[in-house]
Amino acid sequence: MLNIEQPGHYRIALLHLAFRPFFLLAGGWAVVSMALWAWLYHGDAGVFPMGLPPSLWHAHEMVFGYALAVVAGFLLTAVRNWTGVQTAHGAPLLLLALFWLAARVLAWVPGGVTLMVVVDLAFNLALLVAVLHPVACARQWKQLPILAMPLVLTLAHVIFYAGLLGGLPGGERLGLYAGLYLIVLLILVMGRRVIPFFIEKGVDGEASIRNRRWVDVATVVLALVFVAVELAQRWALGAGLLALALALLQAVRLYDWHHPDIWRKPLLWSLYLALAWIAVGFGLRGLAAFVPLDPFAALHAFAYGGIGLVTLGMMCRVSLGHTGRNVFAPPRPVQWMLALLMAGALVRVVLPLLLPAAQATWIGLSQGLWVAGFGLFVGVYASMLLRPRIDGRYG
Repeated sequence: MLNIEQPGHYRIALLHLAFRPFFLLAGGWAVVSMALWAWLYHGDAGVFPMGLPPSLWHAHEMVFGYALAVVAGFLLTAVRNWTGVQTAHGAPLLLLALFWLAARVLAWVPGGVTLMVVVDLAFNLALLVAVLHPVACARQWKQLPILAMPLVLTLAHVIFYAGLLGGLPGGERLGLYAGLYLIVLLILVMGRRVIPFFIEKGVDGEASIRNRRWVDVATVVLALVFVAVELAQRWALGAGLLALALALLQAVRLYDWHHPDIWRKPLLWSLYLALAWIAVGFGLRGLAAFVPLDPFAALHAFAYGGIGLVTLGMMCRVSLGHTGRNVFAPPRPVQWMLALLMAGALVRVVLPLLLPAAQATWIGLSQGLWVAGFGLFVGVYASMLLRPRIDGRYG
Protein backbone atom coordinates (compact mmCIF):
# COMPACT_ATOMS: atom_id res chain seq x y z
CA MET A 1 0.00 0.00 0.00
CA LEU A 2 1.30 3.42 -0.91
CA ASN A 3 1.82 6.19 1.57
CA ILE A 4 -0.73 8.78 0.47
CA GLU A 5 0.52 11.43 2.91
CA GLN A 6 3.59 12.32 0.88
CA PRO A 7 6.01 14.81 2.44
CA GLY A 8 7.68 17.55 0.48
CA HIS A 9 7.06 20.80 -1.33
CA TYR A 10 4.00 20.61 -3.54
CA ARG A 11 4.30 22.85 -6.55
CA ILE A 12 1.47 21.88 -8.90
CA ALA A 13 -1.47 21.34 -6.57
CA LEU A 14 -3.87 20.99 -9.52
CA LEU A 15 -2.48 17.52 -10.22
CA HIS A 16 -2.51 16.16 -6.66
CA LEU A 17 -5.96 14.58 -6.73
CA ALA A 18 -8.52 14.12 -9.49
CA PHE A 19 -11.17 16.36 -7.94
CA ARG A 20 -8.98 19.40 -8.65
CA PRO A 21 -8.68 19.30 -12.46
CA PHE A 22 -11.97 17.55 -13.10
CA PHE A 23 -14.13 19.79 -10.92
CA LEU A 24 -12.50 22.84 -12.49
CA LEU A 25 -13.02 21.44 -15.98
CA ALA A 26 -16.60 20.39 -15.19
CA GLY A 27 -17.49 23.82 -13.82
CA GLY A 28 -15.91 25.61 -16.74
CA TRP A 29 -17.52 23.31 -19.29
CA ALA A 30 -20.92 23.70 -17.60
CA VAL A 31 -20.64 27.42 -18.34
CA VAL A 32 -19.15 27.20 -21.84
CA SER A 33 -21.29 24.33 -23.15
CA MET A 34 -24.53 25.88 -21.87
CA ALA A 35 -23.62 29.24 -23.38
CA LEU A 36 -22.93 27.47 -26.69
CA TRP A 37 -26.22 25.60 -26.42
CA ALA A 38 -28.08 28.87 -25.82
CA TRP A 39 -26.41 30.33 -28.92
CA LEU A 40 -27.33 27.29 -31.00
CA TYR A 41 -30.88 27.08 -29.64
CA HIS A 42 -31.78 30.74 -30.02
CA GLY A 43 -29.57 31.53 -33.00
CA ASP A 44 -28.34 29.81 -36.13
CA ALA A 45 -28.06 26.08 -35.45
CA GLY A 46 -26.65 25.60 -38.93
CA VAL A 47 -23.19 26.73 -37.78
CA PHE A 48 -22.62 23.50 -35.84
CA PRO A 49 -19.83 21.54 -37.55
CA MET A 50 -20.25 18.07 -36.02
CA GLY A 51 -22.89 16.91 -38.47
CA LEU A 52 -25.57 16.00 -35.91
CA PRO A 53 -28.48 17.93 -34.42
CA PRO A 54 -27.27 20.51 -31.86
CA SER A 55 -29.76 19.14 -29.33
CA LEU A 56 -27.99 15.78 -29.54
CA TRP A 57 -24.62 17.44 -28.93
CA HIS A 58 -26.11 19.28 -25.93
CA ALA A 59 -27.47 16.08 -24.42
CA HIS A 60 -24.20 14.23 -25.03
CA GLU A 61 -22.12 16.95 -23.40
CA MET A 62 -24.34 17.13 -20.34
CA VAL A 63 -24.15 13.35 -19.77
CA PHE A 64 -20.76 12.26 -21.13
CA GLY A 65 -19.03 15.62 -20.85
CA TYR A 66 -20.03 17.54 -17.73
CA ALA A 67 -21.51 14.76 -15.58
CA LEU A 68 -18.80 12.23 -16.42
CA ALA A 69 -16.10 14.76 -15.47
CA VAL A 70 -17.71 15.16 -12.04
CA VAL A 71 -17.99 11.37 -11.69
CA ALA A 72 -14.29 11.04 -12.58
CA GLY A 73 -13.20 13.64 -10.03
CA PHE A 74 -15.44 12.26 -7.31
CA LEU A 75 -14.73 8.54 -7.79
CA LEU A 76 -10.96 8.86 -8.13
CA THR A 77 -10.85 10.99 -4.98
CA ALA A 78 -13.21 8.70 -3.04
CA VAL A 79 -11.36 5.53 -4.07
CA ARG A 80 -8.16 6.96 -2.61
CA ASN A 81 -9.94 7.45 0.71
CA TRP A 82 -11.60 4.02 0.63
CA THR A 83 -8.51 2.02 -0.27
CA GLY A 84 -5.59 4.08 1.05
CA VAL A 85 -3.96 3.64 -2.37
CA GLN A 86 -2.86 6.72 -4.30
CA THR A 87 -4.95 7.21 -7.42
CA ALA A 88 -3.86 8.91 -10.65
CA HIS A 89 -1.87 12.08 -10.00
CA GLY A 90 0.82 14.11 -11.67
CA ALA A 91 1.43 13.32 -15.36
CA PRO A 92 -1.12 10.44 -15.60
CA LEU A 93 -3.83 12.68 -14.14
CA LEU A 94 -2.90 15.47 -16.53
CA LEU A 95 -3.08 13.07 -19.48
CA LEU A 96 -6.50 11.83 -18.34
CA ALA A 97 -7.81 15.40 -18.09
CA LEU A 98 -6.37 16.33 -21.48
CA PHE A 99 -8.11 13.37 -23.13
CA TRP A 100 -11.42 14.58 -21.68
CA LEU A 101 -10.77 18.16 -22.81
CA ALA A 102 -9.61 17.16 -26.30
CA ALA A 103 -12.85 15.26 -26.91
CA ARG A 104 -14.87 18.38 -26.03
CA VAL A 105 -12.87 20.52 -28.47
CA LEU A 106 -12.87 18.00 -31.33
CA ALA A 107 -16.65 18.17 -31.58
CA TRP A 108 -16.17 21.66 -33.03
CA VAL A 109 -13.42 20.76 -35.47
CA PRO A 110 -14.69 20.11 -39.01
CA GLY A 111 -14.08 16.45 -39.83
CA GLY A 112 -12.99 15.71 -36.27
CA VAL A 113 -15.81 13.35 -35.34
CA THR A 114 -13.84 10.12 -35.82
CA LEU A 115 -10.91 11.39 -33.77
CA MET A 116 -13.35 12.66 -31.14
CA VAL A 117 -14.83 9.15 -30.84
CA VAL A 118 -11.37 7.61 -30.39
CA VAL A 119 -10.23 10.18 -27.83
CA ASP A 120 -13.51 10.21 -25.89
CA LEU A 121 -13.66 6.42 -25.57
CA ALA A 122 -9.96 6.33 -24.70
CA PHE A 123 -10.80 8.64 -21.80
CA ASN A 124 -13.58 6.27 -20.69
CA LEU A 125 -11.26 3.27 -20.75
CA ALA A 126 -8.44 5.11 -18.98
CA LEU A 127 -10.86 6.24 -16.27
CA LEU A 128 -12.06 2.67 -15.84
CA VAL A 129 -8.49 1.44 -15.34
CA ALA A 130 -7.65 4.35 -13.00
CA VAL A 131 -10.66 3.55 -10.79
CA LEU A 132 -10.27 -0.22 -10.69
CA HIS A 133 -6.49 -0.32 -10.16
CA PRO A 134 -6.44 0.89 -6.51
CA VAL A 135 -9.43 -1.32 -5.66
CA ALA A 136 -7.57 -4.35 -7.00
CA CYS A 137 -4.38 -3.35 -5.16
CA ALA A 138 -6.27 -3.07 -1.86
CA ARG A 139 -8.48 -6.10 -2.69
CA GLN A 140 -11.57 -4.17 -1.64
CA TRP A 141 -13.93 -6.17 -3.81
CA LYS A 142 -16.93 -4.93 -1.84
CA GLN A 143 -16.54 -1.60 -3.68
CA LEU A 144 -17.01 -3.19 -7.11
CA PRO A 145 -20.80 -2.59 -7.37
CA ILE A 146 -20.17 1.17 -7.13
CA LEU A 147 -16.98 1.14 -9.13
CA ALA A 148 -18.54 -0.87 -11.95
CA MET A 149 -20.26 2.39 -12.89
CA PRO A 150 -17.38 3.55 -15.14
CA LEU A 151 -17.67 0.25 -17.01
CA VAL A 152 -21.38 0.51 -17.75
CA LEU A 153 -21.03 4.21 -18.59
CA THR A 154 -18.32 3.24 -21.07
CA LEU A 155 -20.66 0.69 -22.64
CA ALA A 156 -23.41 3.33 -22.88
CA HIS A 157 -20.95 5.69 -24.53
CA VAL A 158 -19.93 3.01 -27.04
CA ILE A 159 -23.60 2.49 -27.90
CA PHE A 160 -24.07 6.24 -28.43
CA TYR A 161 -21.11 6.48 -30.80
CA ALA A 162 -22.16 3.29 -32.62
CA GLY A 163 -25.44 5.01 -33.37
CA LEU A 164 -23.75 8.27 -34.31
CA LEU A 165 -21.46 6.54 -36.82
CA GLY A 166 -24.30 4.54 -38.35
CA GLY A 167 -23.40 1.15 -36.92
CA LEU A 168 -26.43 0.85 -34.62
CA PRO A 169 -29.73 2.46 -35.62
CA GLY A 170 -31.15 4.37 -32.66
CA GLY A 171 -27.92 3.96 -30.71
CA GLU A 172 -27.67 7.68 -30.00
CA ARG A 173 -30.90 7.72 -28.01
CA LEU A 174 -30.21 4.38 -26.35
CA GLY A 175 -26.72 5.43 -25.24
CA LEU A 176 -27.81 8.83 -23.98
CA TYR A 177 -30.73 7.54 -21.93
CA ALA A 178 -28.64 4.67 -20.59
CA GLY A 179 -25.96 7.16 -19.51
CA LEU A 180 -28.51 9.48 -17.91
CA TYR A 181 -30.27 6.76 -15.94
CA LEU A 182 -27.01 5.15 -14.86
CA ILE A 183 -25.87 8.46 -13.38
CA VAL A 184 -29.26 8.82 -11.64
CA LEU A 185 -28.80 5.31 -10.24
CA LEU A 186 -25.30 6.21 -9.07
CA ILE A 187 -26.74 9.24 -7.26
CA LEU A 188 -29.39 7.10 -5.58
CA VAL A 189 -26.83 4.52 -4.40
CA MET A 190 -24.12 6.99 -3.37
CA GLY A 191 -26.73 9.33 -1.91
CA ARG A 192 -27.83 6.54 0.40
CA ARG A 193 -24.23 6.31 1.60
CA VAL A 194 -23.46 9.97 2.14
CA ILE A 195 -26.56 12.16 2.46
CA PRO A 196 -27.83 10.73 5.78
CA PHE A 197 -24.26 10.84 7.13
CA PHE A 198 -23.83 14.47 6.05
CA ILE A 199 -27.15 15.44 7.65
CA GLU A 200 -26.32 13.74 10.95
CA LYS A 201 -22.91 15.45 11.11
CA GLY A 202 -23.98 18.77 9.65
CA VAL A 203 -27.05 19.86 11.61
CA ASP A 204 -26.90 21.60 14.97
CA GLY A 205 -27.54 19.18 17.80
CA GLU A 206 -28.48 15.53 17.41
CA ALA A 207 -30.19 14.12 14.34
CA SER A 208 -31.71 10.68 14.14
CA ILE A 209 -31.89 9.68 10.48
CA ARG A 210 -33.85 6.59 9.61
CA ASN A 211 -32.80 4.24 6.81
CA ARG A 212 -35.21 1.49 5.85
CA ARG A 213 -33.52 -1.58 4.40
CA TRP A 214 -36.52 -2.43 2.24
CA VAL A 215 -36.42 1.04 0.65
CA ASP A 216 -32.72 0.63 -0.18
CA VAL A 217 -33.21 -2.79 -1.79
CA ALA A 218 -36.43 -1.86 -3.59
CA THR A 219 -34.89 1.32 -4.99
CA VAL A 220 -31.96 -0.49 -6.60
CA VAL A 221 -34.03 -3.44 -7.89
CA LEU A 222 -36.85 -1.31 -9.30
CA ALA A 223 -34.42 1.21 -10.79
CA LEU A 224 -32.56 -1.53 -12.67
CA VAL A 225 -35.82 -3.00 -13.96
CA PHE A 226 -37.11 0.46 -14.91
CA VAL A 227 -33.96 1.25 -16.89
CA ALA A 228 -34.20 -2.05 -18.76
CA VAL A 229 -37.90 -1.55 -19.58
CA GLU A 230 -37.43 2.10 -20.49
CA LEU A 231 -34.54 1.43 -22.85
CA ALA A 232 -36.37 -1.48 -24.48
CA GLN A 233 -39.37 0.80 -25.26
CA ARG A 234 -41.72 -2.19 -25.32
CA TRP A 235 -43.90 -1.72 -22.25
CA ALA A 236 -44.85 1.93 -21.74
CA LEU A 237 -47.41 1.19 -19.04
CA GLY A 238 -44.93 -0.93 -17.09
CA ALA A 239 -42.26 1.76 -17.29
CA GLY A 240 -44.77 4.30 -16.03
CA LEU A 241 -45.80 2.15 -13.08
CA LEU A 242 -42.19 1.44 -12.17
CA ALA A 243 -41.38 5.15 -12.33
CA LEU A 244 -44.28 5.99 -10.01
CA ALA A 245 -43.14 3.32 -7.55
CA LEU A 246 -39.63 4.80 -7.59
CA ALA A 247 -41.05 8.27 -6.98
CA LEU A 248 -42.90 6.97 -3.91
CA LEU A 249 -39.78 5.22 -2.60
CA GLN A 250 -37.78 8.44 -2.85
CA ALA A 251 -40.60 10.30 -1.11
CA VAL A 252 -40.23 7.85 1.80
CA ARG A 253 -36.49 8.58 1.88
CA LEU A 254 -37.11 12.32 1.86
CA TYR A 255 -39.47 11.91 4.81
CA ASP A 256 -36.98 9.75 6.73
CA TRP A 257 -34.01 12.05 6.05
CA HIS A 258 -35.68 15.36 6.77
CA HIS A 259 -34.41 17.56 9.59
CA PRO A 260 -35.51 21.20 9.99
CA ASP A 261 -31.92 22.44 10.34
CA ILE A 262 -30.95 21.40 6.81
CA TRP A 263 -32.67 24.51 5.44
CA ARG A 264 -30.00 26.67 7.09
CA LYS A 265 -27.17 24.65 5.51
CA PRO A 266 -26.81 25.08 1.73
CA LEU A 267 -24.56 22.03 1.40
CA LEU A 268 -27.31 19.96 2.99
CA TRP A 269 -30.48 21.36 1.42
CA SER A 270 -28.91 21.19 -2.04
CA LEU A 271 -28.36 17.42 -1.73
CA TYR A 272 -31.78 16.93 -0.19
CA LEU A 273 -33.52 18.90 -2.95
CA ALA A 274 -31.51 17.07 -5.61
CA LEU A 275 -33.06 13.83 -4.37
CA ALA A 276 -36.45 15.57 -4.41
CA TRP A 277 -35.91 16.49 -8.08
CA ILE A 278 -35.10 12.88 -8.90
CA ALA A 279 -38.37 11.87 -7.19
CA VAL A 280 -40.16 14.52 -9.29
CA GLY A 281 -38.48 13.15 -12.41
CA PHE A 282 -39.76 9.65 -11.71
CA GLY A 283 -43.18 11.07 -10.89
CA LEU A 284 -43.41 13.02 -14.15
CA ARG A 285 -42.14 10.04 -16.13
CA GLY A 286 -44.76 7.84 -14.50
CA LEU A 287 -47.59 10.30 -15.15
CA ALA A 288 -46.56 10.59 -18.80
CA ALA A 289 -47.71 6.99 -19.28
CA PHE A 290 -51.26 8.00 -18.37
CA VAL A 291 -51.68 11.67 -19.36
CA PRO A 292 -50.08 13.76 -22.14
CA LEU A 293 -46.99 15.45 -20.72
CA ASP A 294 -43.93 17.00 -22.30
CA PRO A 295 -41.32 14.19 -22.06
CA PHE A 296 -38.59 16.78 -21.58
CA ALA A 297 -40.13 17.76 -18.21
CA ALA A 298 -39.08 14.47 -16.59
CA LEU A 299 -35.78 14.50 -18.46
CA HIS A 300 -34.81 17.93 -17.12
CA ALA A 301 -36.08 17.13 -13.62
CA PHE A 302 -33.49 14.33 -13.62
CA ALA A 303 -30.74 16.24 -15.43
CA TYR A 304 -31.05 19.89 -14.40
CA GLY A 305 -32.61 19.48 -10.95
CA GLY A 306 -31.24 16.12 -9.84
CA ILE A 307 -27.85 15.70 -11.48
CA GLY A 308 -27.09 19.43 -11.72
CA LEU A 309 -27.89 20.24 -8.11
CA VAL A 310 -26.25 17.18 -6.55
CA THR A 311 -23.06 17.52 -8.59
CA LEU A 312 -22.70 21.22 -7.83
CA GLY A 313 -23.36 20.61 -4.13
CA MET A 314 -20.88 17.73 -3.98
CA MET A 315 -18.20 19.68 -5.86
CA CYS A 316 -18.58 22.52 -3.36
CA ARG A 317 -18.36 20.17 -0.39
CA VAL A 318 -15.57 17.88 -1.62
CA SER A 319 -13.43 20.84 -2.71
CA LEU A 320 -13.69 22.40 0.75
CA GLY A 321 -12.90 19.21 2.63
CA HIS A 322 -10.01 18.10 0.45
CA THR A 323 -8.33 21.50 0.46
CA GLY A 324 -8.29 21.60 4.26
CA ARG A 325 -11.27 23.93 4.70
CA ASN A 326 -14.30 23.67 6.96
CA VAL A 327 -17.21 22.01 5.13
CA PHE A 328 -19.56 23.36 7.79
CA ALA A 329 -18.67 26.96 6.94
CA PRO A 330 -18.74 27.26 3.13
CA PRO A 331 -18.12 30.61 1.44
CA ARG A 332 -21.23 32.81 1.41
CA PRO A 333 -21.60 32.70 -2.41
CA VAL A 334 -22.24 28.94 -2.20
CA GLN A 335 -25.84 29.52 -1.15
CA TRP A 336 -26.37 31.81 -4.13
CA MET A 337 -24.88 29.47 -6.74
CA LEU A 338 -27.04 26.62 -5.44
CA ALA A 339 -30.11 28.87 -5.28
CA LEU A 340 -29.52 29.94 -8.89
CA LEU A 341 -29.46 26.32 -9.99
CA MET A 342 -32.57 25.50 -7.98
CA ALA A 343 -34.37 28.44 -9.59
CA GLY A 344 -33.19 27.32 -13.01
CA ALA A 345 -34.59 23.83 -12.47
CA LEU A 346 -37.97 25.28 -11.49
CA VAL A 347 -37.97 27.50 -14.58
CA ARG A 348 -36.95 24.67 -16.91
CA VAL A 349 -39.28 21.98 -15.56
CA VAL A 350 -42.35 23.69 -14.08
CA LEU A 351 -42.97 26.81 -16.15
CA PRO A 352 -43.10 25.06 -19.55
CA LEU A 353 -45.79 22.78 -18.10
CA LEU A 354 -47.81 25.76 -16.87
CA LEU A 355 -47.18 28.18 -19.74
CA PRO A 356 -46.03 26.14 -22.74
CA ALA A 357 -46.57 29.01 -25.20
CA ALA A 358 -43.53 30.79 -23.72
CA GLN A 359 -41.31 27.73 -23.71
CA ALA A 360 -38.44 29.39 -25.59
CA THR A 361 -38.40 32.14 -22.94
CA TRP A 362 -38.27 29.64 -20.09
CA ILE A 363 -35.50 27.67 -21.77
CA GLY A 364 -33.46 30.82 -22.30
CA LEU A 365 -33.95 31.92 -18.68
CA SER A 366 -32.99 28.48 -17.36
CA GLN A 367 -29.87 28.50 -19.54
CA GLY A 368 -28.88 31.87 -18.08
CA LEU A 369 -29.43 30.71 -14.51
CA TRP A 370 -27.31 27.61 -15.13
CA VAL A 371 -24.47 29.72 -16.56
CA ALA A 372 -24.70 32.15 -13.64
CA GLY A 373 -24.67 29.40 -11.01
CA PHE A 374 -21.71 27.52 -12.42
CA GLY A 375 -19.92 30.74 -13.33
CA LEU A 376 -20.11 31.70 -9.66
CA PHE A 377 -18.74 28.26 -8.72
CA VAL A 378 -15.73 28.68 -10.99
CA GLY A 379 -15.14 32.22 -9.73
CA VAL A 380 -15.19 31.17 -6.07
CA TYR A 381 -13.57 27.72 -6.24
CA ALA A 382 -10.91 28.07 -8.95
CA SER A 383 -8.32 29.44 -6.53
CA MET A 384 -9.00 26.61 -4.05
CA LEU A 385 -8.57 23.99 -6.76
CA LEU A 386 -5.40 25.55 -8.14
CA ARG A 387 -3.60 26.21 -4.86
CA PRO A 388 -2.18 23.73 -2.28
CA ARG A 389 -4.17 22.74 0.78
CA ILE A 390 -4.25 25.42 3.42
CA ASP A 391 -3.00 22.94 6.05
CA GLY A 392 0.13 22.10 4.02
CA ARG A 393 -0.78 18.47 3.44
CA TYR A 394 -0.74 16.67 0.11
CA GLY A 395 -4.10 16.46 -1.57
